Amino acid sequence: MGLEELLRLTVSALMQATGQSQRDLAAVLGLTQTQVSRRQSGSTAWSLRDCDALAEHFGIAPLDLLAGPTRACEALPARARAVDTTARADGMKTEAAVRAHQVKAEGAGR
Repeated sequence: MGLEELLRLTVSALMQATGQSQRDLAAVLGLTQTQVSRRQSGSTAWSLRDCDALAEHFGIAPLDLLAGPTRACEALPARARAVDTTARADGMKTEAAVRAHQVKAEGAGR
């Protein structure tokens, strides 16, 4: 897996963990939702300036952002988390495990 794909996965995991949408990130970055979507799909690359802005927005170090979803979510300040990102599936933290944990938590709250 290349760094660009890893960054896209990391941004997705951070959005999931914080409950933010592409539209939310677009507002922070001064982009349109379509431009964020293109970056997330791989049509357009995230720039280093984008990485700095994303890391600052999420309250993590740029190197944590580039280290992958697990490290970025672990570095995420507790106040920024919308869900528990410690969910694990087969011993590995994954975006799907975070989603499954969120759905389980929502079901328990009913």
